Amino acid sequence: MDALFDRVNGEQFFVDLVDHFYLGVAGDPLLRPLYPDDLTESKRHLALFLMQYWGGPATYNDQRGHPRLRMRHVPFVIGPAERDAWLRHMRSAVEQMVGRGLSPADAEELRAYFDMAAHSLVNAP
Repeated sequence: MDALFDRVNGEQFFVDLVDHFYLGVAGDPLLRPLYPDDLTESKRHLALFLMQYWGGPATYNDQRGHPRLRMRHVPFVIGPAERDAWLRHMRSAVEQMVGRGLSPADAEELRAYFDMAAHSLVNAP
């Protein structure tokens, strides 16, 4: 079976997914303070990470080293409320992409990964 990166026709899918996600984050009073004023680099990093994770080029590793998601998120207080808000925006972004290069089965695979990842980053009650 082809990597999800190939099934969704590559880079542009992940750029669009991340753009949809950050539209939600930008207006979220709980999450917005956790991000820098300029979201450009945050968007780029997330898109590169997701591309690499889902079978695309290793540009993220080449530019930033091993992802070390937990380590990179330690400076931020991430409790259940932050996790749930993050997941709400990411799930919405995934839904926006269904039918635009994303099959329902691939959407479910993405949702399962994002759910696992979000839960693993909780570091506060």
